[in-house]
Amino acid sequence: MRHFDVAIVGTGHGGAQAAIQLRQLGFAGTIALIGREPDLPYERPPLSKDYLAGERNYDRLLMRPPGFWGERGIELLTGREVVRVDPEARRLGCLDGEDVGYGHLIWAAGGEPKRLACPGAELAHAIRSRADVDRLRESLRTARRVAVIGGGYIGLETAAVLRKLGKEVVLLEALDRVLARVAGEPLSRFVEARHRAEGVDVRLAATVAAIEKGAVTLASGEALACDLAVAGIGIDAAAAPLLAAGADGGNGVTVDAFCRTSLGGISAVGDCALHASRWAGGAAIRLESVQNAHDMAAVAARDLIGRPRPYEAVPWFWSNQYDLRLQSVGLWLGHDEIVTRGDPATGGFSLVYLAGGRVIALDCVNSTRDYAQGRKLVEQGERLAAADLADASRQLKQLVP
Repeated sequence: MRHFDVAIVGTGHGGAQAAIQLRQLGFAGTIALIGREPDLPYERPPLSKDYLAGERNYDRLLMRPPGFWGERGIELLTGREVVRVDPEARRLGCLDGEDVGYGHLIWAAGGEPKRLACPGAELAHAIRSRADVDRLRESLRTARRVAVIGGGYIGLETAAVLRKLGKEVVLLEALDRVLARVAGEPLSRFVEARHRAEGVDVRLAATVAAIEKGAVTLASGEALACDLAVAGIGIDAAAAPLLAAGADGGNGVTVDAFCRTSLGGISAVGDCALHASRWAGGAAIRLESVQNAHDMAAVAARDLIGRPRPYEAVPWFWSNQYDLRLQSVGLWLGHDEIVTRGDPATGGFSLVYLAGGRVIALDCVNSTRDYAQGRKLVEQGERLAAADLADASRQLKQLVP
């Protein structure tokens, strides 16, 4: 059995960044980066954007050049899926039968695409890995009409790319608005209108009852003709081996402010890490974002080398759809007022979310300056008048006493 001082499970953003951070912080022990995909660590956000559109190739997805990992003594064990964790023996069991020993484990396995609970769900394409998108791109060669199921960022980005590729697109969202879980209603309605203007048939409160070759059937009984379907309805945390080993959790694996799990010698970071967030009023949440993966990886690496610093990074997100650049900072949960800066009809505008008069989040559309300056308002919890925030002639930084 091979043994490493640090074993990192997951070759996505969290896992790769943890390995990089350890070396940058001067860690000299052995490191293994273990992933079930055969690929070198690569960026995930472009999968539903320019990689799907064929505007970026695989080499340009790579987080680092191929030789980077070996030069820094980071051993890549790709194509291996970890299915068992023995925290007492500090041993990992892989699906191929090989065991790997570790001194410390960083779990960064991310998540798996949620599957529709309907007949024919297996026919819907997912967008989570490069292989997923390669299969989708191949199918798109002969497809004219596509059903995109899910009105979150993945579904909307996919719909935008498909329209750019000249496909007929129907977008199906089970709730009464798109982005319902991540943004306020004004942004939802703006995005819906833009997609409709681009030719997307946006259907709200539309639940899929069945998928078959040539059609998607809704719960209403309506059958929509389509050549293929894509499902982007979220992810399930990939934490089963840790939970089976006794780690606290449920919807992910629970970690403390230093990304430590309840099991000795095991940290967890990224999409699968359930943590109490000050930005959510102390509630336990999972954040599915590159920012969260990177920042948690840095926290886990610092803790491992004895220089702990708690995780306090403000969340941020982004999305590109058509010529729209959506940037969000903070979490809108718990807001009691929304202030609009700028005019949505002219393109660039921002939504500022307040709770008790304090700025807790912003959604910015083609308004990078508001995003950059608003981040400081969120971090500091500034209490500002709604009328001042609505005055787009004044920069946000000018509002701070």
